[in-house]
Amino acid sequence: MSRAISPRTTVAVVMVCHFIAAFAALGMPPFFTLILEKSLHADARFLAGWLYVVPTLFVALSSPWWGRIADRYGKKLLLVRAQLGLAGSFLLAGFAPNVTVFVLALALQGVLGGTFAASNAYLAGVVSGPTLTRSLTAMQGSARAALVAAPICLGVWLGVDSPIELYRYLAALPLIAAALIWALPDTAATASGAQVQASSGAAGAATPQLIYALQFLFVFATVLTFPYFVAYAQARFPQLSGMWLGVLFGLPHLAYLMTAAPLAAWLVTRPAMRTLGVAFAALMISLAAQTQVSSLGGLVAWRLMMGLAMTAGFIALHALIAGVARAGTAGRLFGRFESSSKWGAVCAGLCAGWAAELAGSSAPFVVGAAVMALALAYLVVSAATRAPVTEP
Repeated sequence: MSRAISPRTTVAVVMVCHFIAAFAALGMPPFFTLILEKSLHADARFLAGWLYVVPTLFVALSSPWWGRIADRYGKKLLLVRAQLGLAGSFLLAGFAPNVTVFVLALALQGVLGGTFAASNAYLAGVVSGPTLTRSLTAMQGSARAALVAAPICLGVWLGVDSPIELYRYLAALPLIAAALIWALPDTAATASGAQVQASSGAAGAATPQLIYALQFLFVFATVLTFPYFVAYAQARFPQLSGMWLGVLFGLPHLAYLMTAAPLAAWLVTRPAMRTLGVAFAALMISLAAQTQVSSLGGLVAWRLMMGLAMTAGFIALHALIAGVARAGTAGRLFGRFESSSKWGAVCAGLCAGWAAELAGSSAPFVVGAAVMALALAYLVVSAATRAPVTEP
């Protein structure tokens, strides 16, 4: 029965399942301070920042390992396992009696979760080429949609006496996702037809190791600005309310959600390395410009440009990874791809605190722009050295 499900429907189901699982995983961290105070009765607000990093760190450590297991035992089975792992870790978090158990639950969320990499590895056995690129871009969009929607929705219920108990109910979401995924076809049935053929400059332009490194730098430069953006914007524009500061923070994510689909359709046929170079340049300029902005309209414009740069950058990275993906080794490939992203986020969080402490809340923007300048210089030099070989 499941074999009759079309690839388009399969992709849609995987995206929906990733969204509902990410809803809890990404929606609860902004409220860690409330959980510490009201549920765990811990007078240690500083722990909230460290708790935010714990799942990301363990995803970075465990993703390559789970990827190898997925290649051996099947992508669908490991995707179901990831959803069940999230459900178990959410339940443990919901019943955590103290900070130690809560930290353990967050660590297990990272070790046993990894739904993003598992979803992408599964999709690589269902679709290929430009379709895979668009699917990976849409998966990134589902995560950002959860990042925008979940804090708003969950915030409605966080006035309860013990907000940690929400985890108990949110555990039902990945259980539902696991049931839906179980009904999908196994990629082993279609693996022979899912070997990706390189397209539009994606093949031969980069090795997997180079793609991992480029994604690490891209994520690092982007996430570096997140922890201190609100403080920076508030210092520049003290008249803004907390709501408007939140809107400004979310503008790049909103730009991604609004432009990812049309940009992916346009850019998927263009050389991925060239697109990535343009994205690096745009991100570098937008980050540097935000440190010099003098008007609210200017800040809005540069935040939107940052969002477009993020969108184009992820589309290019997805095209590159789709160009080297093979169904038989997709688990390992996407496990390492996800790991490089998470390591970029972890290092960015640590570096942001160090930079802000030394040079103020605008320092992360300067460091991010400098990292993008170096990455862009590498792309330009490597393109120039390849030119004599690739030209007829």
